Amino acid sequence: MKLTLKIWRQADAAAAGGMHTYELDNVSGDMSFLEMLDVLNEELNEKGEEPVAFDSDCREGICGMCSLMINGDAHGPEVTTTCQLHMRSFKDGDTITIEPWRSEAFPVIKDLVVDRTSFDRIIQAGGFISANTGSAPEANGAPVNRDKAMRAFNVATCIGCGACVAACPNGSASLFMGAKITHLGELPQGQPERDSRVVNMVAQHDHEGFGGCTNIGECAAACPKEIPLDVISQLNKDLRTAIKHGF
Repeated sequence: MKLTLKIWRQADAAAAGGMHTYELDNVSGDMSFLEMLDVLNEELNEKGEEPVAFDSDCREGICGMCSLMINGDAHGPEVTTTCQLHMRSFKDGDTITIEPWRSEAFPVIKDLVVDRTSFDRIIQAGGFISANTGSAPEANGAPVNRDKAMRAFNVATCIGCGACVAACPNGSASLFMGAKITHLGELPQGQPERDSRVVNMVAQHDHEGFGGCTNIGECAAACPKEIPLDVISQLNKDLRTAIKHGF
């Protein structure tokens, strides 16, 4: 395939950015999207030009690093991570626009790389449990209802990629936060901090500059791990309960 790539280039956080156009030929449909960008960077290196900076790590759809807006969609036209998106999803002659995540809370570091440490600070605010160090406890020592265990497991698949934020017109991280709160809230180990957790995480979320949720649902539609929208309902329920308890 021959493709026209329009890519956001920005030298650093303080520089003004803009779209740059590149022509790329002989793209195989079996390539992943990141492999296609690797080929582009090889050509740029050969020409003595600065390669395009983008994030990646596992390239297996696990780490959440490969965060790109592709033709206006978080991670592209398929519900998957960018590293698992293959070029067969595009056609010969296509023009593809590639941008970093669009969010004030995810400032651009360089080109397509954004700073997502705001997510880390939300987790630091409450996404943990109190546990004594030492050997692992007996697996059956704390019985957990099967439905609760499965729900906790399912929402724990959130990889913190930020697609929910990028897709949301309000730039809300409520789906991400709801997944973390629901995951821990369904388990007995998560009960001691349940009230303080939701209050502290919501406060940090707002402090970071994320927007409020208005239940549009774009977050769940874009989530590569298909985190359900109802975790936001659980988040709101836990927050109301915590406020009633005086937190």
